[in-house]
Amino acid sequence: MSAAFPAEKNTQRWSWLPAQGSWRYHLLLAATGMLVLGPLAGVTAAYMNFSLGFFVGGQVLAGLLGSAVTAGYGAEGKHGANYIQTAAASVASMSGMAVLVQAMVWMGLPQPPAWQLVAYFVCVGMFGVGVGMLYTPVLVDRLRLAFPSGLAVANILRALTDTTLLRHSVKQLASGGLAGLASGLAASRLAFLGAIEFSAPTFGAGLVVGARIGVPAVLGGVISWALQPFFVSIGWLQAGDPFRKITFLIALGAILGAAIVDLALIFWRAWQGARQARAVEDDPEWRRVHRGRLWLWVVAWAAAILATGHLLLKQPLFFLALAIALVFLFALVNGISAGVSDSNPISSAFVVSVVVMALLGLTDPGVGLMAGAILLVSTSVACDMQQDRSTGWRLGTPRTLQFRYQVLGILVGAVLAVVFARLFMAAYPVLLQDQTLMKAGQQPAEWSSAMTYKFVGVLRSLTDDKPYQRTAILVGIALGFAIELLRKWLKPRHFVLDAIVLPSPYALSFGGFVNLPTSLWLGAGGVVASLVERFAPRKQRALPEDMSGTSLFGGGLIAGDAIAALAIGAAGLLSTVF
Repeated sequence: MSAAFPAEKNTQRWSWLPAQGSWRYHLLLAATGMLVLGPLAGVTAAYMNFSLGFFVGGQVLAGLLGSAVTAGYGAEGKHGANYIQTAAASVASMSGMAVLVQAMVWMGLPQPPAWQLVAYFVCVGMFGVGVGMLYTPVLVDRLRLAFPSGLAVANILRALTDTTLLRHSVKQLASGGLAGLASGLAASRLAFLGAIEFSAPTFGAGLVVGARIGVPAVLGGVISWALQPFFVSIGWLQAGDPFRKITFLIALGAILGAAIVDLALIFWRAWQGARQARAVEDDPEWRRVHRGRLWLWVVAWAAAILATGHLLLKQPLFFLALAIALVFLFALVNGISAGVSDSNPISSAFVVSVVVMALLGLTDPGVGLMAGAILLVSTSVACDMQQDRSTGWRLGTPRTLQFRYQVLGILVGAVLAVVFARLFMAAYPVLLQDQTLMKAGQQPAEWSSAMTYKFVGVLRSLTDDKPYQRTAILVGIALGFAIELLRKWLKPRHFVLDAIVLPSPYALSFGGFVNLPTSLWLGAGGVVASLVERFAPRKQRALPEDMSGTSLFGGGLIAGDAIAALAIGAAGLLSTVF
């Protein structure tokens, strides 16, 4: 009995494993991803969001551990491992949304029954999965963005399931993993690592994307830092504010402006192709997705969001519908950002959506939170979908099957988001305290909850309109549009012109989202990778074109740091029990 899944080529090394394509095979993979690796990555994501304010998505870690399950299938085991990491990463992405419940507590809002929150999160997550799949042909197939974590996962899966590749790549992958693990575990104990704000996964992402992405990111960070006094002088920042408090709006606008140019060209080419009666069936079988059913999925879950949000949570339909519409914009903007720099600014999408809603008359923080949650969850899930699709694109994994595994992960993750929220806030009562009302000396050292802090801060400012925020977004759109238009016209190929004089707005914007040291570490990784590739060219060996020693080492750094985050998260949780 083989269910509805197509059978795959049988290259099994161990006969006791379920046959590929059988229902037992998919049951093994789904159980591993949803019930074992997913909760492990999920508790890490929740812990990191509560303690730091950002989280590791889990793709690299789940891919690394998933390969151990599917190694017995030989080289074809890469697809099974990809299904496992797809489900597990979805669980983690949803679990990190536990901070939305914390935001309700900080603002003193009544909490709906757990089942209503789970139902709402499921609807939003399923909608995000559909939107993410809709953008796959644009971001993955046509723009062919790097998606550093997606590339790292693809390299790991290929290296660990193919014995030929394993012999050539194990040294780089293992050494990178050990370095990332050591760095992640030592970060909280060695003061100098904190002083220089070293980030192993950021440096590793730089090794994956190279200098043409890393250098513009540094340039964007330096420009943002240099303009900080100017922003203070015009009232866009207060003295002492970090520059990214305003530059993230400009950066989002820049991505959108550049995307307008690229999408216009894509639509033009698509229209030209349609005139020439180009058949969609030319796509390989593994890439084909039924477009009509996908649009039906998106529309159905959008309606489900309206139903659960209005009937169960008593939220106004207008702002729910507005949030759903904004998802189509920010899933694209954030998807491009993640594809270029591995940074998915989900909290920025939340903040900008609240600003837009305030412009249209929103004054109720509770409505802003629940409507903004649509942006937060959907952009997180949609960009996670793009990372997974980029991995599948490099491996040739069937998209329809991968879509199903993502859906399974959403179901488990929506439940765990509420469970982890209640668990952590019961175990750590300090998480119940509204830090936006605390003085600097009262802030808890180990539980900064930076993402929740940002949500509650912008929601409390709904009664204080800030027109300059909208101006910043428009300035960014104009800059991104102009730069990308010039790049399309001049087609820069020389490094100085391409990376410094006229850098990609997608890479340049990274410097506006993060602190300057983060940009510097991404740029350092990119420069190191490009120098190694230039002065130590690859010898002819059995490695794919997009797999190099530096990208494998970078992927190892990301994986090692993810394992360290998992260990720290598990230790922090277990300390409340024993």
